[in-house]
Amino acid sequence: MKRTFKILSIAFAISITLSSCFTYTSVVGKGAQGSTEVTKWNHYVIGGLAPVGVSDSNAMADGATDYTIVTKQSFVNGLIAALTFSIYTPTTTTVTK
Repeated sequence: MKRTFKILSIAFAISITLSSCFTYTSVVGKGAQGSTEVTKWNHYVIGGLAPVGVSDSNAMADGATDYTIVTKQSFVNGLIAALTFSIYTPTTTTVTK
């Protein structure tokens, strides 16, 4: 029993420390021409399977024709997902125009 608990504890620790953040970048038009950034969180549940509130990058660009969209799971997003056992899994979208 103790051996099984020890193995499960080690496996859990390894899975937490080896997990990584992801980044997805999209370029619209010529890409960002300035350094103005707008950042919003996207809200998902059940490990990211069901979106609850997702930001609209076109609205965040506020009519710009050239901008860059970066969607990522930051350390804070990953920490919140880990604390909620991935019931709530947020990501961050940043639009640079």
